[in-house]
Amino acid sequence: EDEQIVAEIMERRFFPDHIAYKTWEGFHFAGHEIRITEATDCYGAVVWPSALVLCYFLETHSKQCNLVDKNVIEIGAGTGLVSIVASLLGAFVTATDLPELLGNLQYNILQNTKQKCKHQPCVKELSWGIDLEKNFPRSSCHFDYIMAADVVYHHPFLDELLLTFDHLCKNDTVILWAMKFRLENENRFVDRFQTLFDLEIISNFPSLNIALYKAMRKDRMTA
Repeated sequence: EDEQIVAEIMERRFFPDHIAYKTWEGFHFAGHEIRITEATDCYGAVVWPSALVLCYFLETHSKQCNLVDKNVIEIGAGTGLVSIVASLLGAFVTATDLPELLGNLQYNILQNTKQKCKHQPCVKELSWGIDLEKNFPRSSCHFDYIMAADVVYHHPFLDELLLTFDHLCKNDTVILWAMKFRLENENRFVDRFQTLFDLEIISNFPSLNIALYKAMRKDRMTA
């Protein structure tokens, strides 16, 4: 079953028939052909398989995970594929990443959502752990969903990432997080994550070494 679903997920990706002046990959999600411009010299400007897993889940579980008119933030949005699919499914999306990635992110989102979505998504800078209250004040920012794909890997900002999840997540916020396991560092982060959040695996793909998690705050029942 794992290999069958993984094959279906990967079939959503297609490539151009001829070489263009810009490098791009194509994807089929939410009834649309999505073209993503990439930059192969930057981790944050490449579509990773975890993003495809999350997009596939959003599309195939659109009834039980109804995004219409929901407020969604994607952290580490990269090329914007997950944000684009969430927008096409009816969500109001804030796509965030580091300042040097925002140009390509904005380009992809505009190219694939303009006049196609109920709510035009917005792009905003978010450096994990920095100026969170200033840029995303708890009193006025409420997200129904936090989405993340492949944000945990060998980088020095795992503490800041956990702080960002904690800041953005309210008692009724649902986190959808797709993660590829590479090193022991990832397992340790999951353990730390579970001190703050109830975590369940909703999809698991051993052939890709990717798990899709759903999480909510531990203290939500008593708050």
